[in-house]
Amino acid sequence: EDAQIVAEIMRRRFFPALITHKPWEGFHFAGHEIRITEATDCYGAVVWPSALVLCYFLETNSKHYNLVDKNVIEIGAGTGLVSIVASLLGALVTATDLPELLGNLQHNVLQNTKLKCKHQPCVKELSWGIDLEKNFPRSSCHFDYVMAADVVYHHPFLDELLLTFDHLCRNDTVILWAMKFRLDKENQFVGRFQTLFDLEVICNFPSLNITLYKAMRKGRMKA
Repeated sequence: EDAQIVAEIMRRRFFPALITHKPWEGFHFAGHEIRITEATDCYGAVVWPSALVLCYFLETNSKHYNLVDKNVIEIGAGTGLVSIVASLLGALVTATDLPELLGNLQHNVLQNTKLKCKHQPCVKELSWGIDLEKNFPRSSCHFDYVMAADVVYHHPFLDELLLTFDHLCRNDTVILWAMKFRLDKENQFVGRFQTLFDLEVICNFPSLNITLYKAMRKGRMKA
């Protein structure tokens, strides 16, 4: 079953027939052909398999996780694929990442959503743990979903990442998080995450070392 689903997920990706001066990859999700411009010199400007897993889940579970008119924020949006798919599925999306990634992120989001979505997504800077209340005040920012794909890897900002999850979530916010397991130090983040949130495995792909989680604040998962 794992191999079959992974094969189906990977079939959603396609590549240009001709080599162009600007590297890009193509994807089929939510009834659209999505073209993503990438850069090979930065982790955040490449589409990682965790993003494909999350996009596939959003598309194939759109009835149970109905995103129409839902307020969604993606942290570590990178190339924007997850944000684009959520937008095409009807969500009101805020795609966030570091300032140096916003140009490419904005390009991809605009190119793939203009005149195609109920709500035009916005792109906004978010450096984990920095100026959270200033840029995303709790009094006015309410997100139905926080989405994240492959935000845990070899970087020194795991404390700031946890702080960001904590700040963006209300009692009824649902986190959808696709994680690729790599090193023990990074994997230990899951345990730290569970000090604040209840965690449920939605699906697991051993061949990719990727797990898709649903999370909510402690005590709210079954409320």
